[in-house]
Amino acid sequence: MAAKFELKAAKGGKFMFVLKAANGKVVLTSETYDAKKTAVKGIDAVKKNAASDKRFEKKAAKNGQQYFILKAANGEPIGRSETYTSAKSVNNGIASVMKSAPEARVDDLTA
Repeated sequence: MAAKFELKAAKGGKFMFVLKAANGKVVLTSETYDAKKTAVKGIDAVKKNAASDKRFEKKAAKNGQQYFILKAANGEPIGRSETYTSAKSVNNGIASVMKSAPEARVDDLTA
């Protein structure tokens, strides 16, 4: 299976997307958007910005686990990873997004 974005309906009439790696695991989750059109622009932003390792910011959660945030050129967050137990896993997650996001297809699950 190739990597893919899944565009989904969220609570309150909003929209969001996830990026699933080739193994089917979610590697990036978006914020919620008021309009489907804006969520699609968010996917385009991920595709554009994922190629630059400078766009990834590594963080630590309160429980000690680690995660990363993908940011646009203007510094605004585009998506957040799941939490990981090690720095190596975070780096693998970033590498997965960098490799797969630019060419990932979009499955629209809102219809």
